[in-house]
Amino acid sequence: MKSIPNKIMNFVEGEVLYVAKPLHWTSFNLVNKLRWKMQKTLNIKKLKVGHAGTLDPLATGVMIICTGKSTKLIENFQYQTKEYIATLKLGETTPSFDMELSVDGIYPTEQITRELIDSVIPQFKGEIWQTPPVYSAVKVDGKRAYDYARDGQEVELKAKLLVIDEIEVLEFTLPVLKLRVVCSKGTYIRALARDIGEALGSGAHLMALERTRIGDKKLEDCWQIGDLVQFIEECP
Repeated sequence: MKSIPNKIMNFVEGEVLYVAKPLHWTSFNLVNKLRWKMQKTLNIKKLKVGHAGTLDPLATGVMIICTGKSTKLIENFQYQTKEYIATLKLGETTPSFDMELSVDGIYPTEQITRELIDSVIPQFKGEIWQTPPVYSAVKVDGKRAYDYARDGQEVELKAKLLVIDEIEVLEFTLPVLKLRVVCSKGTYIRALARDIGEALGSGAHLMALERTRIGDKKLEDCWQIGDLVQFIEECP
């Protein structure tokens, strides 16, 4: 549990909160719940609350929540380096590149050895071009890409230049591959899983994703949502 701060928080003037996003929550759910709780506790009708960097519903980990005047800092936080622990399942693909949607392809895995993985993974370190997932919030002609995908419409997304600072294998027991990834803003770990699967001559999708760090703030520095809600309720 995160230690209770020794200062009185002023959510209207502006606070920066580091929160561990629970599994299955959207980033909007988290922001909306905290905003509602703050407004109710403070007995105010409006309060600016925003986040610096979306996490998918099936991802967990560090999120930065800014309130009041501190929402002006959001863009600065978005450019900080992020660290993830990604668990991939090799040999299967899904349209969303994670477990949100059902498997749509089965691929061979017998050729995947630790030696092959150790030769392929370093190819993703440094500057890489990455095409975002179709099931993503990228805007195309003013419309989110996932809206096109859910309507069954094809949409062409442009590849973006990204930086992977570090990538290392933590565990490998076929068909599961666990990686630690340190990367720049705008990196889709789901798309990285897709590309690694293809580079291994197979397919892959995310089984789990945890953001363990943003900048110098780690998961252990974060509020659990229940503790934070209780703290807000007890604020003077």
